[in-house]
Amino acid sequence: MKAGKATRKLKQAATQPAEPAMDIAVGRRIRDLRRDHKLSLETIAERTDLSIGFLSQIERGLSSPSLRVLATLADVLGVGIAALFGAKPSEDAASGGVVTRQLQRAELKLWRTGISKQLLSPAGTESRLNLFLVHMEPGGNTGDELYTHDGEEAGLVLEGEMTLTVDAETWTLKQGDSFRFASRRPHRFSNPAEDAKAVVLWVNCVTQAG
Repeated sequence: MKAGKATRKLKQAATQPAEPAMDIAVGRRIRDLRRDHKLSLETIAERTDLSIGFLSQIERGLSSPSLRVLATLADVLGVGIAALFGAKPSEDAASGGVVTRQLQRAELKLWRTGISKQLLSPAGTESRLNLFLVHMEPGGNTGDELYTHDGEEAGLVLEGEMTLTVDAETWTLKQGDSFRFASRRPHRFSNPAEDAKAVVLWVNCVTQAG
């Protein structure tokens, strides 16, 4: 038993650095985009109702932002959420910005909330239409608070089930069910299962990217 526990602890320790590394990459991307737009932390704070201290922690990779916070920041920066993945456009010239190989997928792990998003479309800040593969661990969720952002979204549940709330109505969607709604409508989603992952093919189309 003791040996088994020790092995598990070693495995956990080996995986821990990947999570802060993801936060650092996303934070740097947000900082770079903010500077590209010549926006100060004070301006971002005013437009998002987030504190300057919290924004600074995100940019330095000291805080793991929720999907709601990332969507809010993407709106202010005038990009789609895919632009915050910390990935730059693919260097595979042969693809011409058309094809994304499986091993080239950029991934955003919101490890504190049990949600990860793989970008299936080529990375880049100019894209208005992006395709994601969203994985939700058991109990994974976007939080109790509804949020809004620019654009429109749609999806198809590939595995498991998800709970989707839009405005004041909530639905449970299972494998094969799909959805579509304007992203300006307050929404949130979660995986209600206690022992099964949910996988959703998700499309986001924004109007102000670039």
